[in-house]
Amino acid sequence: MKRNGSQGLMAFWADIGADSMLRFQEWHNCEHIPERISIPGFNVGRRYRGLGEAPNFLMFYETDAASVFASDAYMARLNDPTPWTQEALTYFRNPSRNIYRLLAEAGQAAPMEAPYIQTFRFNMEAETAAQLAAQWLPTAASGDGVHRVRLYAVDEEISGIMTSERQIYGGGPGQQKYLAMIEASQNDTGGVLPDAFADAADLFADSFWLEIALYPSS
Repeated sequence: MKRNGSQGLMAFWADIGADSMLRFQEWHNCEHIPERISIPGFNVGRRYRGLGEAPNFLMFYETDAASVFASDAYMARLNDPTPWTQEALTYFRNPSRNIYRLLAEAGQAAPMEAPYIQTFRFNMEAETAAQLAAQWLPTAASGDGVHRVRLYAVDEEISGIMTSERQIYGGGPGQQKYLAMIEASQNDTGGVLPDAFADAADLFADSFWLEIALYPSS
């Protein structure tokens, strides 16, 4: 089980209709996550449920590097979806999927799994993002109940690859170039938004609670 060292991330936000919810969860738990984490370079797959006005679900996979999401093994899966996957992808509403590379992190992974995650998708100048990484991450990671804070930058080239799966669910990459993720033991991490976020463009701030996490068997 790899709990550290992941440099790549695929994050997928989506809504699922109430009538398809259980079928989606069964597919994601029983087929999709196990299939994905069997691919070389995949370290963990997780799904979180949205709180409040957040999308219904945040699904994400951590990998050794962002390039894993352009590997032959991964592309083979994306371009040959199983019948169940073909069905499940039609349930997705308002999908947004991006591939990211890790820029900086502070804190430590939760002892088991973080019960809550907050995500902040945004645009800003690269210099300001560098200041965010240097100044805000350590401060946010020291907050009550916070385990770890990570900052990612989108890999636009890999995010934009067209695949058979993407043709089914119809969604493309999100427009935000940066993603900050706060892993915490409680939903209210108070005071985590730095002044820099107030000036960020296209900001989406959402909270989620953990539904499932799976790791490769070896």
